[in-house]
Amino acid sequence: MAQSKNMARLSEDMRRELIDIIAAMKDPRVQGLLTVLRVELAPDLSSAKVFVSKMGGGGSAEAAAALNRAAGHVRSEIAKRMHIRKSPELRFVADEGAAYATHINELLNGLKEGESE
Repeated sequence: MAQSKNMARLSEDMRRELIDIIAAMKDPRVQGLLTVLRVELAPDLSSAKVFVSKMGGGGSAEAAAALNRAAGHVRSEIAKRMHIRKSPELRFVADEGAAYATHINELLNGLKEGESE
């Protein structure tokens, strides 16, 4: 779905704030190289789907579950930091796209090495 410039800017600003909020959390399940890949906002700003990925191994699903449990706290922090009247309901989703891409690259490199021998 195509987003307007304002929605894309709001989504990017929210992504940056979410990165800061998550980095300040003390939960060990969300510590480490957890990154927010993208935020998809509903057109009426009632909900947002946040795609997160944990680099350097699995655990994205566990981190997403922990963040979903803390979604109320994260939502209130977003409202304070972004000065918005009504913050969207957040739903965190594990995105394993980066891990899958790394796996495909390893397979392709293995094929290249096999051909050169």
